[in-house]
Amino acid sequence: MNFTYPKKEKLKSKITIGLLFSEGKSVSKYPLRLVYHCGPSSDGQQIKMGVSVSKRNFKKAVDRNYFKRILRETYRLNKHILFDNLDTPFSFMFFYQTKERLSYEEINTKTIQLFEKFIAQQAKNNAVEVEKDLLKE
Repeated sequence: MNFTYPKKEKLKSKITIGLLFSEGKSVSKYPLRLVYHCGPSSDGQQIKMGVSVSKRNFKKAVDRNYFKRILRETYRLNKHILFDNLDTPFSFMFFYQTKERLSYEEINTKTIQLFEKFIAQQAKNNAVEVEKDLLKE
């Protein structure tokens, strides 16, 4: 697994971002939140990821950029959790939702916990869908 965050993995499409906020679901592990939407991307990429830090919580752009940089780094180092366990394409938006200034180590552990929670939720949803399909037959 290469630990990169190439341009083709970055979420930039306004249409996809609109879908995330209108039809997306979310998973939270305080202070992080992951909003996701299942569906193919325009360029066939398996995962598209965007990050966001609220201007309400951090007035200075320097502070927002610092936490966005940390979110991108924790995603880059832990994205193997998502790639190894997902078979369908997803779009994600990754949020930092507190005024607290957590350390990199704390954010990294919360990111791992959030990704594992998301994978567990997807496994549960897939099991329910398989059960529904079996009942239809």
